[in-house]
Amino acid sequence: MTKPPPEGFRQHRFAPPPGATTLLLVRHGESQPAHPDRPFPLRDGHGDPPLDPVGVEQAELLADRLAGEPIAAIYVTPLQRTHETAAPLAKRLGLTPTIVNDLREVFLGDWEGGTFRERAAAGDPIFQDIWVQERWDVIPGAEPHEEFDARVWRGFEQVAAAHADERVVVVSHAGVIGQLLHRITGARRFAFSGADNGSISEVVAGPERTLLRRYNDVAHLAPMLPAP
Repeated sequence: MTKPPPEGFRQHRFAPPPGATTLLLVRHGESQPAHPDRPFPLRDGHGDPPLDPVGVEQAELLADRLAGEPIAAIYVTPLQRTHETAAPLAKRLGLTPTIVNDLREVFLGDWEGGTFRERAAAGDPIFQDIWVQERWDVIPGAEPHEEFDARVWRGFEQVAAAHADERVVVVSHAGVIGQLLHRITGARRFAFSGADNGSISEVVAGPERTLLRRYNDVAHLAPMLPAP
């Protein structure tokens, strides 16, 4: 048996193991509302709305929260709401965000361009079925679940492999974050769906295992909450 030190066996705060990458998975800020008569612009078939003014404020508060941390790199997706969310932090840190195409949001097929929000508000039976089956491809024309899972994990591994012993920010989407945390924890598919806009989830990807350390942290958004 190991001989205890004079002070005994103490508890210690978690520290990433050697060679691990700490990834701060940020959901983009709130994007503009969907209107039936004004569909979102599309980028490679994906709805690509800019941030709402609320989302712009969330991005600034995110920068306030993370500007003092040792961030080695910032990653975004091809969709403009992630670029706009990352911009204040990137400016303060003097970093140029890198685009990772594989971490773009799940493709919603016939429900792109804002239709998803309309169908959700209307209580569409297909929308209800998404949550029963816990997969997005019940939507007509949507990205097959297996393909979505494979590409987001590929994007995650790409970022993690490039930053051993470093801390990075990845600004992505709710569907992507939910899928990654499902893979990492072994929880059911939609256990982590619905991360708040501007939230931070922390993952430590080590040589032997990957751990979820934090989910949906929105403490930095407290100034936006209504006064009690």
